[in-house]
Amino acid sequence: MTLPRIAFIIGSTRPDRVGPAVAEWAFDLAGRRDDAAYDLIDLAHVGLPLLDEPEPAAARHYVHDHTRRWSRLIEEYDGYVFVSPEYNRGVSAALKNAIDFLYTEWNDKAAGLICYGSSGGLRAGEALKATLGEVQIATVRAQVSLSIYDDMVDFAEMAPRDYQAGNLDAMLTQLTRWAGALKPLRA
Repeated sequence: MTLPRIAFIIGSTRPDRVGPAVAEWAFDLAGRRDDAAYDLIDLAHVGLPLLDEPEPAAARHYVHDHTRRWSRLIEEYDGYVFVSPEYNRGVSAALKNAIDFLYTEWNDKAAGLICYGSSGGLRAGEALKATLGEVQIATVRAQVSLSIYDDMVDFAEMAPRDYQAGNLDAMLTQLTRWAGALKPLRA
């Protein structure tokens, strides 16, 4: 049996963002596990414009090369870890846009969430769960919620409280199980 492929997706594209530091902390810890193959995707390097496909994503009639590249990339994975900031009580526009570009490629896969912000990114996590449910991604219960006050130094350098590594481990364990369990639905 092949290991599930899981992509960490950095959901912020703005300059001087903390998303890469959050993702690298989690990605490094995930790399110590042997239950999945993990990759890192940074939306800042994907190059998606504001949604510009003329047909709904469910039709899968993409006319732009950037959409076809994004489709091929996302289709490779069995599950995702969305690393999401909380902007104005929701997810970043870049992350929502990246999800909205596709539909079928997300279906019957699993996701875990790492959210961060002044309130631990909890409101962004709830908004993200609603969006992911609509594209038929099953989100796992365990979640990492990082406070920019208590899990970072100067709102940028990672200094997560001790229990956050356990939260990450629990989320990744649930995610790899769900990713493996959902794979037959896509066969």
